[in-house]
Amino acid sequence: MTPRGLCWRRAGVGSALALVASALPVRAQAPDATVLVVRAAVIIDGTGAVRTNTDVVVRGGRITELRPARGRADIDLGRRVLVPGLIDTHVHMGWYINEKTRLHRADDGDSEQTATLNVMGNAQRMLQAGFTTVQSVGGMEDKAVRDAINRGVIAGPRVLTSLGSLNENAGSPDSVRATVRRFHDRGADVIKIFASKSIRDGGVQTMTQEQLDAACGEAKRLGLRSIVHAHAASAAKAAVRAGCTQVDHGVLVDEEALQMMAKAGTYFEPQCELVSRNYLDHKEWFRGIGNYNDEGFAATERSLALRKDLVKKYLAVPGLKVVYGTDAVAGAHGENARDMSCRVTQNGEKAVDIITSATSLSAASLGLGSTIGKIAVGYEADLVAFDGDPRTDTPAFQRVSFVMKHGIVYRYPPVVAGPPRRYP
Repeated sequence: MTPRGLCWRRAGVGSALALVASALPVRAQAPDATVLVVRAAVIIDGTGAVRTNTDVVVRGGRITELRPARGRADIDLGRRVLVPGLIDTHVHMGWYINEKTRLHRADDGDSEQTATLNVMGNAQRMLQAGFTTVQSVGGMEDKAVRDAINRGVIAGPRVLTSLGSLNENAGSPDSVRATVRRFHDRGADVIKIFASKSIRDGGVQTMTQEQLDAACGEAKRLGLRSIVHAHAASAAKAAVRAGCTQVDHGVLVDEEALQMMAKAGTYFEPQCELVSRNYLDHKEWFRGIGNYNDEGFAATERSLALRKDLVKKYLAVPGLKVVYGTDAVAGAHGENARDMSCRVTQNGEKAVDIITSATSLSAASLGLGSTIGKIAVGYEADLVAFDGDPRTDTPAFQRVSFVMKHGIVYRYPPVVAGPPRRYP
């Protein structure tokens, strides 16, 4: 959903990273000898299972033991509900609102350093909101920030990025394959493909079956996943036939397309309301850029009803793998959990199922299902606690008070342990 005209200037990234590194005392990893005991009254483990009064033992950034609570806990979360680190499979980390309260574009006068700092700020906001892993389908601006987070220079979620995207203008199947190879060589983690227009432009299919076959086939040959922006039913079906990993949005898909996804094991990533409401509530941030105009905003408004109709369709398809992705753009970073609340209150989905969607199922869609997304022995110690139980208090999804990623705590509750609880 990147508007034309957004791009990235490379000079100065190093100086911006150095500036932030000097201001953030972030350790790259927990020492292997460090053992932390995290105690929770309730654990929803990412698979649908629920534990009570449990200690999570963490060593070297991984979970080494789950046991009934006993003795002293290093971090006692009291009555808070503990879940695996949340995962958003679709964000645009490089989008931000500049000092003129407009969507940043290449020609707005912002320096490379300013842009880099804003991207870092977006990453940190998402981490503080409990999202320890995100997939950013943006541009080359993601690479420096992704790599700096991996090195421990700055705080942020685990980032996977496409480093750009391709569409029907990539040309012949051979040209499409060459484009995929270029993204691979630049260090992309995933290939992002636009197979239809934006919902603001009607969402019609734009890429041919042959182009999609080439794109997703080449990605698979190179060991990369492929995610496809597809609103039209025909575009979604073409993506499934091409063996693409994931279909995004799907506002106009029909039951046949959903059944095809379920049969093929294709992941499906619809949105609830965050991205649409963000555009509609802040029209002047975007107005006049591409299809961000009165007609486009009206189409966005109409899409809210279509999204509700889509929910009824996808909930009726057994075996469909519905992952969690918000399409968070400028202004929505850190608000990623709003769609978790929305999926309960508007869609009628169960809170535990939403947690599974935003943890283990999304981890599997990223090819990381054996390392993150569950509170289980051997998994990365990515842990998040809510102030409240989202099974009975839906807004608790947006009240995150504890965040641990790879065994390092990035957010503590206002009262870490109150009062400490001991068990025989």
